[in-house]
Amino acid sequence: MAKRHNYKNLNIWKLGLEITFDVSDIIKEFPDVERFALSDQINRCSISIPSHIAEGSARSQKSFKHFINISIGSSFELITQLIIAKHKLYITEIEFEAIEAKIEHFQRKASASQNQL
Repeated sequence: MAKRHNYKNLNIWKLGLEITFDVSDIIKEFPDVERFALSDQINRCSISIPSHIAEGSARSQKSFKHFINISIGSSFELITQLIIAKHKLYITEIEFEAIEAKIEHFQRKASASQNQL
């Protein structure tokens, strides 16, 4: 039987969830015109980061690595969307740098986790 991971105990899942909560707070300040556009895209993307970790944790080691990879991809997508939000002046440079640092920390941790599988 393949080894399963309790995703709630995984630091990368916890960090992904923290990013999701931070992003949720950030997009609350976006203008209403973005409610169903960029903010929705950012929200869905951030949610996919811990969600893919959770989903992959119930699968084989090989599949779990794949789901971590998808999660990392979502994190790069999220940074891109936040760059767009910063350009549109929906977030400040300071807000962007703080969330970007957390996302990059997630990327390093998730890559290290992949390498350990």
